[in-house]
Amino acid sequence: MTESGKVRKALTDWLPLWGPLGPQELKPAQFWSQGTSRASQRARSLDLSCPDAGLREEAWQDRKKRLTPPELEPTQHVLTRAFILSPQPILYSYFRSSCSWRVRIALALKGIDYETVPINLIKDGGQQFSKDFQALNPMKQVPALKIDGITIHQSLAIIEYLEETRPTPRLLPQDPKKRASVRMISDLIAGGIQPLQNLSVLKQVEEEFQLTWAQNAIISGFNALEQILQSTAGTYCVGDEVTMADLCLVPQVANAERFKVDCTPYPTISSINKRLLVLEAFQVTHPCRQPDTPTELRA
Repeated sequence: MTESGKVRKALTDWLPLWGPLGPQELKPAQFWSQGTSRASQRARSLDLSCPDAGLREEAWQDRKKRLTPPELEPTQHVLTRAFILSPQPILYSYFRSSCSWRVRIALALKGIDYETVPINLIKDGGQQFSKDFQALNPMKQVPALKIDGITIHQSLAIIEYLEETRPTPRLLPQDPKKRASVRMISDLIAGGIQPLQNLSVLKQVEEEFQLTWAQNAIISGFNALEQILQSTAGTYCVGDEVTMADLCLVPQVANAERFKVDCTPYPTISSINKRLLVLEAFQVTHPCRQPDTPTELRA
């Protein structure tokens, strides 16, 4: 078996992305950000003294001289090559955007390092309407994620892509019925509640009625969501593992609190939200801890 074949065989179960140059070439993609420790453990049993895993020997040697520390172990060359070939993902985000928060949680849970480019939805009439950002996302919305050479819009599409390309930890259950429940709850929140109280919609409502409008949209959705969760919930929205549904729930509860919705009638929603908020991934991605969070809102 060739060196590239050995590498591919060892890594394909958790990194199913391949290079653009041909079927025999490994594109490590976010190999680096997935964690060097795990990668080294899996690669250490391989003979990687020959670094040919898709790059021509001369090109690799040239890059290694310029970019690889001299003390780097052979088993770490693959990691450095991944870093070279795959730039850090870029998340276009707004600190208060619940859709952006969903994606930030997914990235945190999966241990993916990324760069944040803040898009202020208020300043200058909304930076999402700039020509540069419109070229990135014609819908003029956040989030947008640049990753693996592509740009993805829409939070659930981003999360599903991360799940398919970086399946650990799992955010969609293996069981088809539970997976359907996760998607159902996620869609209910992302399509049936959040858009109705979103900034772009509220701007179409007279200012004096905006709060009532948002409250009614959230209350209507929470009435349905509470009933559904009573039949699907364990520790979290669906069973006892964090799923995509939970990534949607917490930001929406934060929206409810911001719009002064009384959550007392929703004990299941409230208890799940409370358990999720103690998890590190939900804390570090909280709107009060983002690069673009205003000073007065920081915690």
